[in-house]
Amino acid sequence: MPSAPDKPEPEKTLVIACGALGREIVDAIRLNGWSHLSVTCLPALWHNRPSKIPEGVRRKIAEARGHYGRILVAYADCGTGGELDRILDEEGVERIDGPHCYAFYEGLEAFEVAAEKNPACFYLTDYLARHFDRLIIEGLGIDRHPELLGDYFGNYTTLVYLAQTEDPALQAKAEAAAEKLGLNFEMRTTGLGGLGRFLAGAA
Repeated sequence: MPSAPDKPEPEKTLVIACGALGREIVDAIRLNGWSHLSVTCLPALWHNRPSKIPEGVRRKIAEARGHYGRILVAYADCGTGGELDRILDEEGVERIDGPHCYAFYEGLEAFEVAAEKNPACFYLTDYLARHFDRLIIEGLGIDRHPELLGDYFGNYTTLVYLAQTEDPALQAKAEAAAEKLGLNFEMRTTGLGGLGRFLAGAA
């Protein structure tokens, strides 16, 4: 006999997130006791293929319809050129404000001021510091073609590590990443910033 379909849970909220934010979101839900919040993630590697993000989010929304009272998206524009917002407008789903996660971690206004002061910055978050070699060195093919390093990073002067946690091991990884790229190193401790406020609002 086939099992009964899942019943809708109108009091529950689903957050559709980038995989690069998944750990932070799960930790925030657990630490704050937000038991009515659930999260599902799309692959973090899609940052290198942002054209996949809009339709991937649309599929997640379709899967969640009828199972949750509210659906939210923890993606910034992330290089989709406005296509993600177009789809979310069609679906009637809200996302976190900002062009990318660096901006909402630091705060949109603070990020814009800092970026205007020094536009030649490459940014890491905790996730990117943790997986730098896999996502950046291997993901961009620099391990196989070292000559690409200058093509990708020749116009940067500084690696800025936007730290969600105070973790000496991650700081060391970020410093090592700056050295590999031949960039100056700067660290700013942001916490969850706008992501934390977005989740609190959802809760």
